[in-house]
Amino acid sequence: MMASSAPAQGRSPNIIVIFCDDLGNGDLGCYGSNLSTPNLDRMAQEGIRFTHSCSASPVCSPSRAALMTGRYPNRYGIPRVIDPSDTNGIPDSETTMAQMLKSAGYATMCVGKWHLGALPQYLPTRRGFDEYFGVPYSIDMSPRVLMQNMDVIEQQCDLNTLTQRYTQRAIDFIERSKGSPFFLYLAHSFPHIPFTASQRFLGASGQGLYGDTIQEIDASNGQILQALKDNGIDSNTLVIFSSDHGPWYQGSTGGLRGRKGEIFEGGVRVPFIARYPEFIPGGQVCNALVTTMDVMPTVAALTGAPLPRNPLDGIDLRPVLSGQQNDLPREAFLYFNDMELQAARLGPWKLHVTRFNTWMFSPNPPEGRVNLPLPRPELYNLMSDVDETHDRADRNPAIVSDVRSRMDGLIRGFPPDVQNAWFNALGRKVYYTPAGALPVQIT
Repeated sequence: MMASSAPAQGRSPNIIVIFCDDLGNGDLGCYGSNLSTPNLDRMAQEGIRFTHSCSASPVCSPSRAALMTGRYPNRYGIPRVIDPSDTNGIPDSETTMAQMLKSAGYATMCVGKWHLGALPQYLPTRRGFDEYFGVPYSIDMSPRVLMQNMDVIEQQCDLNTLTQRYTQRAIDFIERSKGSPFFLYLAHSFPHIPFTASQRFLGASGQGLYGDTIQEIDASNGQILQALKDNGIDSNTLVIFSSDHGPWYQGSTGGLRGRKGEIFEGGVRVPFIARYPEFIPGGQVCNALVTTMDVMPTVAALTGAPLPRNPLDGIDLRPVLSGQQNDLPREAFLYFNDMELQAARLGPWKLHVTRFNTWMFSPNPPEGRVNLPLPRPELYNLMSDVDETHDRADRNPAIVSDVRSRMDGLIRGFPPDVQNAWFNALGRKVYYTPAGALPVQIT
């Protein structure tokens, strides 16, 4: 049945965002995996599945900052992973999705991985969430504390039961909050390493421990959706499922080039499934470019919550969610890696302009990790060239010029240190290298 073009009048939808850590674009059955993920596959069938969804960063903290603010994290000082010992986090100048919804009367809870600052002033309950339960950063960082609100309740949490405990806390919040609008942010700590699963799922996938972990996440998603039905709020709840970026050492990119830490599509393309029975018609597969920064403005539009003071980089996805449009006009999407702007996408075209001299997580050369200009920009059509292996720059000079000029223009809206990183990279001299290769600096 076709959903209406707008939510039922007078009813503010509940919002649930489920965010995985290091889940690849090819790790779900509905995205071509041989792993069994029946609950997420059914969610996609009952809603919309996006095939070209990108994170704003190929690593954890900036990708999560972008989701929470609807803005490029390089605008406000979160270009890289935040360690437990670091003293930064989302600054007070930024409004989080939780703060936005809280101002509209929503109950709010964060369950799981936060990774946007470990000092008290940056923790979830200081950034718009009424409640928090989870590990405040990646589970390979030490100490692996488990927190409830502002208190550490376990100095070294048990990873074997973590997904199970996250799920139960999320369901408990749903049951307690069903009488009024709520926002639940469930940020799984897996399948980031060291991944594991509870006893019930160990060995169940037949695809190793990584597969077991994915199947438990899928089961968790099924429990969340069932809790909505059991509490009579299924039809009036938007549920979004996605990931922070591409997979690390294990997991599938679904045939895309690159992995976590790289701005090739395998590092930033992520699953994105949305379900909202009152608004989203089922069975949709959409090839439009969307980003996790689009969640914030879309949620604001659906709930009537006031937009933040700072202009958002994401766009309102309601026309494609409702099935009224297949695509949306948008400015070029910028691919940042750390401080560095390296590529941009406009429509089906992706232009690579700079690249590091070493792959992420590889040993650095003697001169260190340096961002360098490519001998000439590389242009890929992501609709026909899935793995970015056929450079078409020489046959499309007008597209190269258009995208490049947009990059030069857009970067001027970023802080001086980000602009300087871009122009400094462009000024370095490199030897000739083939398309797709790592550039080598002339010293």
